[in-house]
Amino acid sequence: MHHDLQVSIAKELLRQLDEDENVDAGVQYRMPTNSYACPELADKEWTSFFREHPQLIGLSGDLPEPGSFFTIDDFGIPVLATRDKQGEFHAFLNACPHRGARVANEQRGKRPVFVCPFHSWSFSPKGDLLAVPEMDHFGAIDKACHGLVALPTIERDGLLWVHPQPDGKLNIDELLGPLADELASHNIARLSFAADKTIDMRLNWKLANDTFGETYHFAKLHKDTLGQTFYGSNLAYEEMGQNHRFVTARKSIDVLRDQPESEWQLLEAALVIYYLFPNIQLVVDDNRVTLVRIYPDKENPGRSVTRINIYFDPEYIEKMDALADDLKITAETVYDSDRLGKPLTPDAVLEVFSSTVEEEDYVMGEHQQKTAQSGLLSHSIFGRNEAPLHHFHNNFRSALGMAPLERVE
Repeated sequence: MHHDLQVSIAKELLRQLDEDENVDAGVQYRMPTNSYACPELADKEWTSFFREHPQLIGLSGDLPEPGSFFTIDDFGIPVLATRDKQGEFHAFLNACPHRGARVANEQRGKRPVFVCPFHSWSFSPKGDLLAVPEMDHFGAIDKACHGLVALPTIERDGLLWVHPQPDGKLNIDELLGPLADELASHNIARLSFAADKTIDMRLNWKLANDTFGETYHFAKLHKDTLGQTFYGSNLAYEEMGQNHRFVTARKSIDVLRDQPESEWQLLEAALVIYYLFPNIQLVVDDNRVTLVRIYPDKENPGRSVTRINIYFDPEYIEKMDALADDLKITAETVYDSDRLGKPLTPDAVLEVFSSTVEEEDYVMGEHQQKTAQSGLLSHSIFGRNEAPLHHFHNNFRSALGMAPLERVE
């Protein structure tokens, strides 16, 4: 992120804090609660946003070296992602063309050859069929025509993209628009995978996304967790096509007041989250990035699965390991206000997602889900200070040909 933009955002946050203001969309909206519970709408979302839409499946750090691979199965297509000997990223339908059995079942690892456990057909990381055991019994087969089914892929600026359909269109400039250059500036490709977590709870995938759409609740719901390290009720926010940038002030932002603007570093003073349509929250920090992927349950609109992957700068990890333990923020001390600015361990980052997102935000989401399913509350309200929620919901409605949210007059 260019320094001039960092300064501009920091100034806006400081202004809001000084003037007791928050982001103001200038309008309130009625949100129909059946959007969280309607099976017909859920089917349309599944097809339009997951089965037939490009997916960000990971970061370059998920495939750290030739032979690396990982598997995912969150949007109806079992995917095998690989890095070949030349360092190229590939993705395939994770299915042997012989009888459709999976050729890889582990979540991640390193392997020079993928061998189907059913009949031992073997494949290279490029998807080529290498060998068919007992071909004299099976019959002749053209290996060149029976490799793994390839899916369109792009690796760009540390992000791994795949289209779930073999003939799908994958255009990153079209997907990211003006946000592409800004994401590139964070040098995400340097990061290594460090830890992951899955949250599987009874709330619609859009309610899970709503968690990342406002700061109004920080000092209330999170008063003993995030409220210890963030001010809440402030937000520097910018829409970029179907995506947006969400920035809110840490309490450490006050140190900027005594520094020349030339020394201001936004990531040390604020939380920066990029929402990437339709289901990604990308949390960018000084020495780490957290990729949050939120998926619906195709069979149940009232359930979603959130995949959280954490990536660290390898040099930062080495420095952190060299520090005395009492200088690190661990899972037990992550919210101690006097430890702000100290290094976070991967466990500490996971603790934030456990104690705030899982145990606080998503619990509220489960309450909201039950209300939506009751059918007795027809609408909820998005306030003027909840602009990212306006953007998220009007975006998905527009993509499905639905009318925009109704204004509160």
